[in-house]
Order: sequence, then structure tokens, then C-alpha cells
Amino acid sequence: MRLVIQYVFSVIFIIQMYLMMVLVTVFFTPIVLFRGDLSMTAINTWCGWVKFTAKLLVGIKTEVRGIIPDDEVLIISKHQSFLDIIMIVSALNQPKFIMKKEILITPIIGFWAKKIGCIPIDRGKKGAAIKEMVKAVHMSSKKKPGQLIIFPQGTRVAPKAQAPYKIGSGVLYSELNQDCVPVATNVGMLWPRSSILRTPGSAVIEFLPRVKSGLDIKEFMDLIENNIEQASDNLMNEVN
Repeated sequence: MRLVIQYVFSVIFIIQMYLMMVLVTVFFTPIVLFRGDLSMTAINTWCGWVKFTAKLLVGIKTEVRGIIPDDEVLIISKHQSFLDIIMIVSALNQPKFIMKKEILITPIIGFWAKKIGCIPIDRGKKGAAIKEMVKAVHMSSKKKPGQLIIFPQGTRVAPKAQAPYKIGSGVLYSELNQDCVPVATNVGMLWPRSSILRTPGSAVIEFLPRVKSGLDIKEFMDLIENNIEQASDNLMNEVN
């Protein structure tokens, strides 16, 4: 019976979350058309609502650990579900994502992604996509400096599942010559990618120690994969 109730509240939570996304967009769109600098205010309003109602309706508490960067850095993060995006965006002051180009035509989400300067890539082009990504990132950094977020595995990966870390993260690190802040998470344990059930518990993202610029690509890739995976495993073990 308890599981049935949790499913019911999970459905209620999901429905109201997306309804609020529509309401926030309707309210803020006329404002940000003239005041683009208020785009993050709109996004943080919705993210704050989601975190509040997640705790209220389905018992998911959100927690951010580590030192949150406020300078221009590369953020390389584990990605397990929509919740880690919400938590990372609301923790940073000028976030922008590297994302597959299809997201930019997604209603509402695509609109806000454009407003904060997210960078679309064509994942089907592979090697050419990396060159386009680097070029687009350089242009974006000149226009709107901030924290550039990339998911090194390229997509959401379920807890405990294995997926390779793609070289594009290392290329960006090398080309940008910026420090990198890795991010670990356990959110997929409570908010899975392929289920409507939301499970009570503490959802955590952890900003790990900064990796200074200047490492060679292989050393960098090995380091961040080890750090992110080990820290994420530790966070997931807290849920068990």
C-alpha cells in the first residue's frame, strides 16, 4: 500500500512540476524578451519550486556539497536524471550546457536553453562535431563567460551502469585551457530516468576538488573518470 501511495504522489509531483514550468514560462517570457539578464531568475524560480515540491510530495531532499565555482570553469558532471541538471543549474551563477541539438527545438526547455547560451552539437557527426563544439564554445565564452557544463558520457547513465567517458571532454579541457570542476551525484537512485516512481531520500550533487589546467588529455580523462565514478559510488552507497 505504501508503494502505491508513493506512485500516486510521484505522478502528482511530475504533473505539477511541468505545469509550473509552463506557468513560469508564460509569466517570464515577456520580461526576458526585454531583459535577457533575468533568464536565470526565471530558471531558478522553477528549479526552486521543483526542489521544494520534491521534498514536500515525494520526500526527496536535495543537497549540494563541495566548493561551488563562480568563475569561468569547465564543469564535467555525472548525469543520471533530470534532477542533477536542475540541481547543478540552480547552484551555479552562470551555467550553460553543451547539449544535443535536438533539445533546442524542445518546447519551453529549448527556449530557456537558448536564453542562457547553451551550445548545441550534432552528435551524429562524431569527429566533426568535436571541432564544431570547440569553435562554438570559444565564441560563446567571448559573448557570455560562465560555467560550461558537459556530461562526459554523453547521456543519462543509470546508477551502477557502465558507459565510456568520451574524448570530447578532454579536448575541451585542452582547448579552453581552463580549470575543471568534476561533479559526482547519486540522484538516479531516487529519481530514475526510466520510471515515474520517485523514492524518498537525500539527492546529492558534489562538486569535487578542482583540476588545474595543463594536464595532457589522457591523464586528465583518467583522473576525472576515476574521481567522478568513485565519488558517485560513495554517494550512491549512502542511499542503500
